[in-house]
Amino acid sequence: MSAMSTFKKVVFACVHNAGRSRMAEAFFNAMADPRLARAISAGTEPSTAVHPEVRVSMEEAGVPVDMTAPQLLTAELAAGASLLVTLGCGESCPVIPGAARLDWPVPDPEGMSRGGTREVREHVRAHVETLVRENGWLRKPKG
Repeated sequence: MSAMSTFKKVVFACVHNAGRSRMAEAFFNAMADPRLARAISAGTEPSTAVHPEVRVSMEEAGVPVDMTAPQLLTAELAAGASLLVTLGCGESCPVIPGAARLDWPVPDPEGMSRGGTREVREHVRAHVETLVRENGWLRKPKG
């Protein structure tokens, strides 16, 4: 994908929308210029709540996750998306017609130790940073 002047909607999806996709959405929206691109996240089998270890890990990184209930990836939610990024959902990974697709094999942080969750967080952060930079969506520094 290349940088374009039109606004892009990015969807991050995993199975439960309680860990990896929430991390990716939070990092993306913190890094990307909101005039160029925004992210949402969803799951194919949403959990009832964001994993507590994910919330703590992201707070440590200074990028809190949206604590609303995980949501189901629906056609309505995906409408207008130009990119779908799946995160380790294997055979249950969704497809969004008309959207480009990337798959990042990221382990599920549910139940991991604090150190394991931090490793997943940094893996997700690195992927998101590369995506944002390569597409020219990086938020410009203030001043």
